[in-house]
Amino acid sequence: MPSEYEPITNRAIKAMNVPGMLPGGELGGRGSAGIDPQQAQEQQMIKYMQMAMESCPAKTVIAGTMGFGLGSLFGLFMSSLTFLLQMRYDTPLTPQGAEIYKLPVRQQLRQGFKEMGRASFSSAKNFGMVGAIFSGTECCIEGFRAKNDLANGVAAGCITGGALAAKAGPQAAAVGCAGFAAFSAAIDYYMRMPGDDGASPVI
Repeated sequence: MPSEYEPITNRAIKAMNVPGMLPGGELGGRGSAGIDPQQAQEQQMIKYMQMAMESCPAKTVIAGTMGFGLGSLFGLFMSSLTFLLQMRYDTPLTPQGAEIYKLPVRQQLRQGFKEMGRASFSSAKNFGMVGAIFSGTECCIEGFRAKNDLANGVAAGCITGGALAAKAGPQAAAVGCAGFAAFSAAIDYYMRMPGDDGASPVI
């Protein structure tokens, strides 16, 4: 038996703009003609890009690139600060500083910029190596364990610290492993802390 509200309901359904709904208020399935093929292809491309970005090689490259950039900025800042301090205080006191002090100002600045570039590049390589090793190791451990918890970062930090300090001997490798593991645990624990939802609102 038709209801008196059926015309109103039909008009409301037809006026709704629901994804996957065909004109006239009929729901279209995944394989129906209501889905735009271009939109479906774009969604598939986005899915493939997300899968590629979440892969371990992509994470390794991204972390290494970001570490390289951060390290270059950090090295540039520290080397420029060291250069300014040497020019201000240490130049007349040390033998190497005395030789630099005798040079013309333009040549002093040129040599200082060269040292800043070397220090910045060296810092960038170190930061990039640390970021790439840590990110790649953590991704592999996470994929092997099929878990995303604090243990992944601790294990990756230990492996990274031990690998970087392996050339200095087993004792240095053990210290590097413990240090990087503790640092990774602290950072990961802080990042996983829940937000303070119960804080009073600011008026």
